[in-house]
Amino acid sequence: MFYGARVVAPRFADIRPAAVLPCTTETDVRAALAEARDRKQAVAVRGGGHCFAGRSSGTGVVIETSLMAGVEIDGDRAVIGAGTRLAQVYDILAASNRTIPAGCGPTVGIAGLTLGGGLGVLGRRHGLTCDSLLEARLVLSDGRAIDADEELLWMLRGGGAPGVVCSLTFRTVPAPESTAFRLSFPAASAIDIVEAWQHTLPALDDTMAPSLIVTAPAHPAVPHAVTVSGAAANNAAVDDLIQRLGVTPTTDDRLTGTHRAAKHWLAGEDAADNRHTYLHSEYFRSPVPAAELISHLTDDRRPGEERELDFTPWGGAYNAVPADATAFPHRDALFLLKQSATMVPGMRPSRWLDASYALMRPFGTGGSYPNFPEPGLPDEAYYLQNTTRLQELRWTYDPLGVFTATSP
Repeated sequence: MFYGARVVAPRFADIRPAAVLPCTTETDVRAALAEARDRKQAVAVRGGGHCFAGRSSGTGVVIETSLMAGVEIDGDRAVIGAGTRLAQVYDILAASNRTIPAGCGPTVGIAGLTLGGGLGVLGRRHGLTCDSLLEARLVLSDGRAIDADEELLWMLRGGGAPGVVCSLTFRTVPAPESTAFRLSFPAASAIDIVEAWQHTLPALDDTMAPSLIVTAPAHPAVPHAVTVSGAAANNAAVDDLIQRLGVTPTTDDRLTGTHRAAKHWLAGEDAADNRHTYLHSEYFRSPVPAAELISHLTDDRRPGEERELDFTPWGGAYNAVPADATAFPHRDALFLLKQSATMVPGMRPSRWLDASYALMRPFGTGGSYPNFPEPGLPDEAYYLQNTTRLQELRWTYDPLGVFTATSP
């Protein structure tokens, strides 16, 4: 039985499951798992459908949890259905002037985000999305519905799930007033901005979350774009950031208001993009050579291939949690760098993506972000010293490996 498919990542949109089984209750999930067992087919779980490695689909049975949506608020706690999108989370929590630290993508599903970590503009202040996780309810491959104990919660905090997550309970925080900003800089300043951004991070207040993106557009004749965007406590903090970067922006756009308004403004238009994206990610504890990185960004550019360096600031509350306190181990980094190549269907990335990644690897931690998964990358890249413990928990709760292929 085929009910249709909805995968946000266009690179995997042509994968056709044998069955897509929508679930609204735990009973539905148990029935879907039983059907998968009867069919002897692989299982994938899809909430938001945003997985970069295509793990939210497959040729077997897809358990669709997007209908398991909703937010119930109890004081400073929020019980959130596994299929709830971030836009709905922010909208409902805003009515109580509360929020959780999470990303800006309005259609991203809360479960997938949490199970892989979850970063966002409040992360340096309040930590990963998974750091706010208090309780979880899930259905295991044998059909048992359980409440996660502390050991399983350790795994769910960034290490994927050995079952179908049905609901998650979070500790919420007061929703702050903030200034969202988007600064663009001349292409000629790219090296200076990357250098200054890296060296400035340790001195910034934890309320400042400035992401840096350098893009080489798909048309080789168009100069690369340099953008710093994020959220700060106020306009003065943004002015201070500009002074520290040492370059006058060519454009300076800002919005001061509620956290919900800042999130909406930063997300921009959630327009469909049918191009295919390939990526690598790595964490860094110290600055990388900006001149070498930027010079290679524009090497042998070809029409149709957009290249991007996406720097996410780390530190603050991200690093305040011990590396073994959750499955997510990347607690001593200065920043995360995602390198990506995006192009029309049918094209393959040029040598640049792998070459640039290899160029920066000697400076990295050897760790990759679980929510930027790459097909074929081993567990050790995502979980470092926590890998063995995580794998043991997977086999304890999922001895037949039903969900192993879909983690994180």
